[in-house]
Amino acid sequence: MTKIIGRAESRSVTGIRTPRPTLAQIAETAGVSISTVSKVLNGRDDVSTDTRAKVDSALRQHQYTRRGVSLSASAVRALDLVMSGLDGSWPASVASGLEAAAYEAGVHVVISAARSGASANNRGAQDWVDRVVERGSAGVVLGLIEPTPHQLTRLRQARIPIVVIDPLSDPPPDVVSVGTTNWAGAYEATTHLLDRGHRRIALVTGPPHHLYARARTAGYRSAMSAAGIDGDPAMIRYGTYDRASGAEQVRALCELPEPPTALFICSDHMAIGGYEALAAAGLRVPEDVSVVGFDDLPEARWVSPALTTVRQPLKDMGGSALRTLLRLMNGDEPESPRVELATTLVVRDSTAHRD
Repeated sequence: MTKIIGRAESRSVTGIRTPRPTLAQIAETAGVSISTVSKVLNGRDDVSTDTRAKVDSALRQHQYTRRGVSLSASAVRALDLVMSGLDGSWPASVASGLEAAAYEAGVHVVISAARSGASANNRGAQDWVDRVVERGSAGVVLGLIEPTPHQLTRLRQARIPIVVIDPLSDPPPDVVSVGTTNWAGAYEATTHLLDRGHRRIALVTGPPHHLYARARTAGYRSAMSAAGIDGDPAMIRYGTYDRASGAEQVRALCELPEPPTALFICSDHMAIGGYEALAAAGLRVPEDVSVVGFDDLPEARWVSPALTTVRQPLKDMGGSALRTLLRLMNGDEPESPRVELATTLVVRDSTAHRD
């Protein structure tokens, strides 16, 4: 199911739901800065007694409670955001959204990386879970990481709740995940190219064992089938979501006896690599080959021509994961094990009608 978590509301003494007060409103009433309100909410000791009293009075006046965390818990432990890597626009956007939600909720977040390629048998796979458990983290959000059964057991034994953003495979039933409508986004992207008269549409996607790569491949196949086009295995290529693999796979597609007239590349980074391969082959975008990406990273607007792409609400994914984690910490049962946020096709200059 698709579930978008919105702004919390509070109930007034009249029983009518009213908008939840913001930290800015609390700060204005108390005559202090937003950062000072946050310090009081986190139980920091670098606030004077008089200032703390003013903030506490403003909190009571506005009947303020944290999202998912009782205000009486004046010293909430730090939460963790652990990602497969911290380089690039994707993790930066997710972390930005999560940090903003954490700031509004008055909790601290420790951000760290667990590099890809680690296995359960080497130290790299254990580093992040060791750090989280030893620090006594209150909860963990994982981004593009597939925790091993051993790691999940350690978290459960330590009573540390977990939320996974874009899991690489189906998580266990008791693990909540946050993602986007990958199938629908891929279907819309492929349909966009079909509507412009393209029939030889190639797909460059991620590793076939990744959950979201499989969903995007299925969306592409469904759109092609709905248009009455038989699938050509040579038109589907698997990369690793980086620029170099995008260039490599597009280069191979250009060498086919009947190369594609359009490319749906399931990552903006791979699409930029695809641009480079097309230019090296003497092909123009979109005059010779139309291109659609996936993610809507800032780079999609910087390339020339600007890239048509499927937008993932990355900041909202981070914020949604944080708010979901806070509810789990508060003992609330999740309404669904999967939260999906809607994707949107952003049409720019990299696609054109086929003559």
